[in-house]
Amino acid sequence: MPNTTNVLFIQSQAGFGADSAVHAHLMRHLDRENFTVHVACTAGDEGDDPDSLRELRRISDIHLRTTHFVPGLRERTLSTILGSGGAAIRAPADFASLRRYIFEHRIHVIHSSERPRDSLYNVALARVSGASSVIHVHVKWSKLYSRPARWAVNHADAVFSISNYVTDTVVGMGRPRSSIHTIHNCIDPTEWDLATDGRALKDELHIPHGWMVLASVSRLFSWKGQRELLRAFAQVRQEVPDVVLLIVGADAPHEGTSFTAELRQLAQELGIAEFVRFTGKRSDVSAVMAACDVYTMPSFEEPFGLVFLEAMVMERPVVAINNGGTPEVVLDGECGLLSPPWDVPALTRNILRLLRDPDLRTRMGRAGRQRVLGHFNPTRMATEAGAAYRAIAAQKR
Repeated sequence: MPNTTNVLFIQSQAGFGADSAVHAHLMRHLDRENFTVHVACTAGDEGDDPDSLRELRRISDIHLRTTHFVPGLRERTLSTILGSGGAAIRAPADFASLRRYIFEHRIHVIHSSERPRDSLYNVALARVSGASSVIHVHVKWSKLYSRPARWAVNHADAVFSISNYVTDTVVGMGRPRSSIHTIHNCIDPTEWDLATDGRALKDELHIPHGWMVLASVSRLFSWKGQRELLRAFAQVRQEVPDVVLLIVGADAPHEGTSFTAELRQLAQELGIAEFVRFTGKRSDVSAVMAACDVYTMPSFEEPFGLVFLEAMVMERPVVAINNGGTPEVVLDGECGLLSPPWDVPALTRNILRLLRDPDLRTRMGRAGRQRVLGHFNPTRMATEAGAAYRAIAAQKR
């Protein structure tokens, strides 16, 4: 079709994290009457396919091209290069081949995450092909991120941002606001079944019948607020003793010492260890949400918080912190309760208020689900992204 906009997504990561899942929603839901979707995905090392490739193969009606990318900045060791089966050696030829692919398929827009390898490939390919580069920033942008990634974000044709909060941080690092498109994340509500039964999970974790459940699902590191949550939970149990806290997730990579071990020690010191369940990472998050009465994650400067949407779509009220992108997702007093950062007494009061008021939990849970269905859905996100792609491509033409 002459009016079709052709978009190429760059997925050089072998893993399939939250940012990849957001991009996959765009790949699925862009209107095929107006867009064709191409994906350059890592072929991985010799042997099993990487997670990202397996996940992307599940998406119909995309043009998927396996690619040998250069090793990432953390991967450039002799053992990694030798163990990659020659992928690093094939990378320059694959870059040239990918450039030809962009010409042959008349790619208008190249889309990637802000990760260093993704974003550098994006801008470089756009420069040598004439396509427009769009970098999707999923994090609070700051000088903590690598110089190559910051260079790429500053030199891309446009930036997608997941929240107004993240947009402000990108502007703060020198990017003109006029070139940033704020597009909220989404989840697919059809993947979250309200009929999911949490009783099996409660039995597995030996939660007494009739007890209430708090849950927190995230990677474990200091900015996610698990320390503050444990301190608040210790105070909550003095008022409501028949409650259990689930801390679901594994230590964040590159954290050094085990944060889980630190949290376990803190729970012991607070005298609540027998009432806290550290489950590690779990794939059955819908069952966790079904089993809990209140979802709480007091994370500091959360860029967006996809997990809030997962709790909300399962009709669970949220207790969180009033900063970062969280207030754009969880409306205070409507879908949940927000407290100031690091304010453990206020966090405690909000948890207690919801535990003591089942009607309030029900009202906020239903309001949260309606908010997800009405705004944080794939159709809305793809429509906004599509309009941005067309505007960006038109500027380049």
